[in-house]
Amino acid sequence: MTAPEPTTEPTIEPTTEPTDRSTSPLASVTRIPRPTRGLARVPELTALFWVLKILTTGMGETASDYLAHTIGPVIAVCLSGVALVVALAGQLSVRRYVPWLYWTTVAMVSVFGTVAADVAHVGLGVPYAVSTVAFAVALALVLGLWHRTEGTLSVHSIDTTRRELFYWATVLTTFALGTAAGDLTAVTLGLGYLGSAVLFAVAFAVPAVAHLRLGLGAVAAFWTAYVITRPLGASVADWMGVSVARGGLGLGTGVVTLAWAAAIVVIVGLAVVTGRARAAAAD
Repeated sequence: MTAPEPTTEPTIEPTTEPTDRSTSPLASVTRIPRPTRGLARVPELTALFWVLKILTTGMGETASDYLAHTIGPVIAVCLSGVALVVALAGQLSVRRYVPWLYWTTVAMVSVFGTVAADVAHVGLGVPYAVSTVAFAVALALVLGLWHRTEGTLSVHSIDTTRRELFYWATVLTTFALGTAAGDLTAVTLGLGYLGSAVLFAVAFAVPAVAHLRLGLGAVAAFWTAYVITRPLGASVADWMGVSVARGGLGLGTGVVTLAWAAAIVVIVGLAVVTGRARAAAAD
């Protein structure tokens, strides 16, 4: 009687078809990041980002004051509004982060947001305390709608047009809020522009410390700091531009606007050159 021939177990060829990670037992062990739906449309949050953010806020503050006194607040609102629409249309059309286009848009938001907040006070007689609260409520509504629609407020997730629209609506509201808050401390509360600058410089450090030491979430820390940069930059620029009689250096709003705009151009230019050098080195 001969022994039966040994049988071989059938082999299972590895499949190249994608598996459903939601049901795979490896899903809880191996996390493979999903590809983003588009390219990042905002810059990385580096020290350079915050420097440029403060510069654009200050430039927008003095530019709006210069335009309001030179051509009138109504015309200033219209012209800055048109410039903002043009810049924003260009920003949305590229669907990726282009340094000069992004920061031009931020600068136009700064000018328009400042003029709008100033017109609410000067033209309509709305007290700074009231406009500050109103813009804070508006900001909360925008952020709430953004979070309810997209499920996140993180700037790292801005890779679609809808999210970018929420982002720019939030940015515009923060500029208006920051303008009103800065004028509230400098004028209504009597701290002056230099005193307000010191106050907001200290306040700017609070979210960072709270995030690093007290467990404040990164998103909450970012947007808190983002709001504070507006009155911080505006207070410094106002202090440099207003007359000595008003507690400033008396350099003039036009001069300060040109100087801060030149600094923005230089820094953005350096960022572009540095980015290209890094890309070339990576290839």
